[in-house]
Amino acid sequence: MTAVLPPGVTRGREAFRVAMSAALDRLHPRLRLVSAYHRGWVDVDGTPLPEGGGKLLRPALAMLGAEGVGADAEVAMPGAVASELVHDFSLLHDDLMDGDTERRHRPTAWVAFGMGPAVLAGDGLLSLATDLVQEVDTPAGRHAERILARAVARLVHGQADDLEFESRGDVTFAEYLTMASGKTGALLACSASIGAALAGAPDRTVEGLAAFGEQLGLAFQLVDDLLGLWGDPQVTGKPVLSDLRARKKSAPVVMALEGGGPGTDRLRAYLAGGDEPNEQALRELAEIVTTLGGAERVSAEVERRLALADAALAGIPLVDTVRADLLAAARYVTARDR
Repeated sequence: MTAVLPPGVTRGREAFRVAMSAALDRLHPRLRLVSAYHRGWVDVDGTPLPEGGGKLLRPALAMLGAEGVGADAEVAMPGAVASELVHDFSLLHDDLMDGDTERRHRPTAWVAFGMGPAVLAGDGLLSLATDLVQEVDTPAGRHAERILARAVARLVHGQADDLEFESRGDVTFAEYLTMASGKTGALLACSASIGAALAGAPDRTVEGLAAFGEQLGLAFQLVDDLLGLWGDPQVTGKPVLSDLRARKKSAPVVMALEGGGPGTDRLRAYLAGGDEPNEQALRELAEIVTTLGGAERVSAEVERRLALADAALAGIPLVDTVRADLLAAARYVTARDR
């Protein structure tokens, strides 16, 4: 069953798209093309496409954060755009580092335009994100700038951990969670809190929204890892068993290895490298992960993180309808056919 986007996620989409487009206009024309292609707005030759841009979770969270403390969503727009720009920056570079050749059923930006333009586009997006929040020259703007800067630093640290895991065979689930907290949790924490910060909300409220976003980010990454093994390519935009094919130390794999049992040695040997597996071998390895409890334990951890996200919101004053929107958004993004 396909989950339906909650109204709170879709409400400010058109205003966001206008603001995002205006921001991208500040880039070099070549880099704007790469960035717009990456977003799914245009084809490789610049021809506009009718759909694209993803779920827009991060800008939605930013705008909801402002509305939750009684401000207009427009107050959050610099943070909403900045958080999405950082997200796109990270994906452009991530695709290149991982050697991924397909995203959303199309060639990735580095395949379509080359490594240099993809790297430069990512750099341009990161610089642009910083500019947008710096231009809010108020104490609230400076607070938002600090939130964004810390998120980027944590995101880069998490990505470095992820790269290091590729050459290690002893990654623990605790280490995985630390990596995911930086790689995914940090930016969702930023997105959920930056709108409230721009609205001048009290620190306690901003921090509670950040805690909500952090837990949502961990749940989101855990679900993403489940889909990376067993997800439908029509949903994920990537080939079936893609994470296992790439020998990633994803959450289900790490959980399976920590639990131990029959097949552990074969799974460890595969992750250590060697010949390219055929489809039958990949299916057998995925079955080992399932038999060892990898999927079941990760699904339970998703629910635990969602409960922690709910608790974070329960501890702060928010407009009731916005609190409901945030909880609905959390359930939506973690119900992606897992």
